[in-house]
Amino acid sequence: MTSDQLQIAGVAAASAVAVGALGLLAAWLLRRRSIRWQLSLVAVVATFSVLVGVVAASRLMFISDHDWGVVSLVAVVSGLVSVVVALALGAAVVHWSLSLREDARRLATPGSFTAARRGPTEFQALSDELARTSQRLEESRVREARLEESRRELVSWVSHDLRTPLAGMRAMTEALEDGMAPDPERYRRQIRAEVDRMVRMVDDLFELSRIHAGVLRLSPETLMVGDLVSEAIAGADPVARARSVRLGGSVEEGIEVCADPAGLSRVVSNLIMNAIRHTPADGVVEIHGRSVADGIELSVTDGCGGIPPEDMERVFDLAWQGSSARTPEHGPAEVGRGAGLGLAIVKGIVEAHRGRVLVENVPDAEAAFGCRFLVRLPLS
Repeated sequence: MTSDQLQIAGVAAASAVAVGALGLLAAWLLRRRSIRWQLSLVAVVATFSVLVGVVAASRLMFISDHDWGVVSLVAVVSGLVSVVVALALGAAVVHWSLSLREDARRLATPGSFTAARRGPTEFQALSDELARTSQRLEESRVREARLEESRRELVSWVSHDLRTPLAGMRAMTEALEDGMAPDPERYRRQIRAEVDRMVRMVDDLFELSRIHAGVLRLSPETLMVGDLVSEAIAGADPVARARSVRLGGSVEEGIEVCADPAGLSRVVSNLIMNAIRHTPADGVVEIHGRSVADGIELSVTDGCGGIPPEDMERVFDLAWQGSSARTPEHGPAEVGRGAGLGLAIVKGIVEAHRGRVLVENVPDAEAAFGCRFLVRLPLS
């Protein structure tokens, strides 16, 4: 490289460094301003670093003032055009960003959301992500509204279920105190039965509070599924006989699962008692257990009459009571009573075991409809 070339390279480098330093200072001063000015500054720095370098080098290369003026004029015009293009691009980017900001503001408004897909690919991808976020927010709003409704229903049902036995026990204790009870022993047995029912309800509420707080403690053990189901059927058989409901089913030989004994026993018992409560007299409740590819499956089928499609997603909600479709025409008077806690507890315990619980409508032997609850648990 000749000395002239070295001199020209040094002049160009010095010019670019000087313009770049001024550009960095301007960028720091404009750091809180609109992106329009940031983009314009980039174009100005790039253009003027070339412009100053060309002008300075041309003074060394050309003797003629006319030639130097032509080069300077071309550089100035090119720089102005670059600045105008940068300003136009900056204005477009500002418009696109304002559109995205408006879309983000509308995310907080309930209802349908349609993002304006404008600008380059990155801006369009951001608009699509805003649309997906809006959909997730809408789903969370629906879940929150449903949860709040369930809480209100729970308070209402628990208040009702506690007020009724308390009023009865007060009347019976007053009758005992006044010596007006015709059969004091029967009154005492009835008071004990009501107390037991309230204790079970409080236990259910405590269990639900532990599930929702995420502090449900499991003590997994290897369990024989057949023994677990047999014990649950034996415990529910007196209730089924009182309601003229037949219990039946089968479990594959030798299948095991690693689960919390008390928790899984409560799951099976709750499902069986729920099935008995919603099955009419002379109906059948069947319990089956089998191994599947990734674990075990327990199913409890009843003769409840089916669940309307619009209620399928609410079956395991807190305090859900169901509609008339789950009330047998000639079923017992107690059908539909209770605070709606049993199935919510089932879902919480099953999910704590990393399992799933599902429900579906199935035809029974008499061509009527019933419900089948499926519990799928991993082996470990």
